[in-house]
Amino acid sequence: MTTTTTTTTTTVPMTAAEDPPAVRRRRRRGLAPGKRLPASRLIGPALFLALWAAASAAGQLDPGAIPAPWTVLKTAGHLWTDGTLPTDVRTSLERAGYGFALGLTAGVVLALAAGLSRIGEALIDGTVQLNRAIPTLGLIPLFILWLGIGETFKIAIIAIVVYIPIYLNLHAALSGIDHRYVELAEVQGLSRLQFVRQIVIPGALPGFFVGLRLGVTGSWLSLVVLEQINATSGLGYMMFQAQNYGQSDVILVGLLIYGVFGLVSDSAVRLVERRVLSWRRTLSS
Repeated sequence: MTTTTTTTTTTVPMTAAEDPPAVRRRRRRGLAPGKRLPASRLIGPALFLALWAAASAAGQLDPGAIPAPWTVLKTAGHLWTDGTLPTDVRTSLERAGYGFALGLTAGVVLALAAGLSRIGEALIDGTVQLNRAIPTLGLIPLFILWLGIGETFKIAIIAIVVYIPIYLNLHAALSGIDHRYVELAEVQGLSRLQFVRQIVIPGALPGFFVGLRLGVTGSWLSLVVLEQINATSGLGYMMFQAQNYGQSDVILVGLLIYGVFGLVSDSAVRLVERRVLSWRRTLSS
């Protein structure tokens, strides 16, 4: 005699708490900003240029005050052809480069000295905070008396504008490292050099890159003012001369070049940041 056993399977609905991890992950993806758009940083400037062109074509803008984009491009081509624009661009890049290099070096060295030593913090941090409270451009008359009215004082002012945000963000990142990592390094018997290389540098890099981006932008912002003081070349000098002759198209050429330089340099820093900090999983990843 054959006995047949029938097994009945009862399906119990799964609650949200019992969902598989993959399902829960799919449901929570809606909270994130989403996938990065291609060339997303160019969408805003492109929209601005489109609105500017449309308003100019419709006659909504005074050509004497705000020339059309095609007029500005034509002026830029003329300035480039006669050799004026290449010389001014090269001079501005050199000034910004020298000042940025000095400011970057000073900001990193001072932040490391203040962030890794109590004595260094006591000697450095208060002085930097005092310097931060003083308007940097207000130091121009004093620096002219000290360094003369040539190129040296311009580079020194740019360096000051650059080093302050780098120092502040790097020092804050160093101070914000969890003390438990220090205890863990002591338990593991790490040397001072190993501690700096394996814990301090990875922990401080995000803050360093924030300060670096602010420093890059600051070098261009200060350059606009400095190149109007006893200069014979540079984008700021070109804009100052154009103001005297009422050439608004030349002024817009200078402003657009400054904007392009700022956008490109900031994008370069962000690209390096993503490569160096590829181990981080953030909303912008």
